[in-house]
Amino acid sequence: MSGESSTESFEIGRRVHSLNDLRRVGTVKYVGGVEGYSGAWIGVDWDNDGDGKHDGTFNGVFYFNGRSQTSASFVRSEKLSRGITLIQALELRYQTTSTKDEEDEMYVLSAKNKRVSIQLLGGDKIQDKLSRLEELTSASLPFLGVGSLGVSSDLGSVLPNLKLLDLTGNLISDWEEIGALCEHLPALTTLNLSYNSMSSEVTSLPQLKNIRVLVLNNTGLSWTQVEKLRPSLPALEELHLMGNMISSITSTSCSDDKAFNSLRLLNLEDNCISEWSEVLKLSKLPCLENLYLNKNKLSRIFNDNESPKKVSDPFPSLRCLLLGANNIGDLASIDALNVFPKLVDIRLSDNPITDLARDGVPRYVLVARLTKVQVLNGSEVRAREKKESEIRYVRMVMSKFSNKLEEIELLHPRFNELKKLHGLDDEMASAENTRPKNIASGLISITLKCVGPSMGEKPPLTDKLPSSITVKKLKSLCENLFKLRSIKLRLFLHEEGSPFPTPIDDETSRLLDAGIYDGCTLLVDEES
Repeated sequence: MSGESSTESFEIGRRVHSLNDLRRVGTVKYVGGVEGYSGAWIGVDWDNDGDGKHDGTFNGVFYFNGRSQTSASFVRSEKLSRGITLIQALELRYQTTSTKDEEDEMYVLSAKNKRVSIQLLGGDKIQDKLSRLEELTSASLPFLGVGSLGVSSDLGSVLPNLKLLDLTGNLISDWEEIGALCEHLPALTTLNLSYNSMSSEVTSLPQLKNIRVLVLNNTGLSWTQVEKLRPSLPALEELHLMGNMISSITSTSCSDDKAFNSLRLLNLEDNCISEWSEVLKLSKLPCLENLYLNKNKLSRIFNDNESPKKVSDPFPSLRCLLLGANNIGDLASIDALNVFPKLVDIRLSDNPITDLARDGVPRYVLVARLTKVQVLNGSEVRAREKKESEIRYVRMVMSKFSNKLEEIELLHPRFNELKKLHGLDDEMASAENTRPKNIASGLISITLKCVGPSMGEKPPLTDKLPSSITVKKLKSLCENLFKLRSIKLRLFLHEEGSPFPTPIDDETSRLLDAGIYDGCTLLVDEES
């Protein structure tokens, strides 16, 4: 076959992979000659930066636009593959028996570091069942070079029970072919097309009434294309769109369109959304329970022109909101989350607001300010932690703001509610009447009790300390006061009525921010 004829099947736009590397995938951008070199060449723009050698301009001659400086290269056609069909991939994955060399590689090391061959119990039966494609309920075919789904009328009889199909990292791009596949596999409910460069042209899609879960991570889709998919997915419950550089949510479909009305989980992690006003465009999805927004660029929950009170019934079903690794740094954004009527699971880790080194706040402040939180940053908030956090928070506000009631109401909207809930009104009055000078001068009274087993019997000490010093500085003072220089200390807040003391572990936190209040008792223990 001549070089010219061998390039005919590599039309521009075709997805290909390197013949020797199934994970080196790209798109054909040029077919023809290259100045200074004989024969025909395929110009490929690879998906991964660094897989190429230039940007489509070679030796000063422009051939095509590459994505980056090192994403493009010229390759001979015999070094590329257009991929295999879905059925071929299934046969390769599930009907190919293990070779003698592969079986020899199944071993464990003995006590004398010798190889001992192992045999999987029931392995033959498992392999026999998997090899019968008609019995498959799930198929995982990642990075196998599937370039054509080869949809035919008998596909349903070959895979009548297939419910889950993972096609991650293949060569698929045509939505019409995807639509035909779903039509011929009536049992299919979950489809993963991640790391396939899907076409921006979403046309001729039938009603995919059985698809419940659709995974489109790193497929290059914008929300505009997602909108075009909506009418074809009336029963969709989970939609994953990670890593697609989505920055805006375009206008949703007309109100009488019931598409996405069944959506319960929307994953928009690792995108480029920076304005909360874009997120609010999703707030009317009636069944949305889980919204994942980790690794975006959000800095505030509500921008300057919005107020939580202006949003009527936002996210009526939302229970889980993941906001980790954004740029949120203000407490007003935390308070704004209380507007959502069912929100109980919240992630805020890796934001400035949780980073104490960047003037963030400790966990107990977040727990106290979030009215309904049951899970924070992946950790369950039990009733005891909720109560103790709210009490610590109220006492911290009392010590910090004293009788500045207007400022308290402005900056701490839950303060009065929590003070009344936990019966701390009398404590507030006592703090105002008996210790005005200490608080005004920034001093708080703290009782220190040594409880470490190797510390010996030492009488408690009560001292007035600046509320602005750090926990680390307080530990240093304890070392001097109790002569404990050879012992690594740990501090605990002891409160009346609480069965267990609360650890004070963040050494960079100021005393007030750590919940250490005027008149409290700290237990000085040692690291175990």
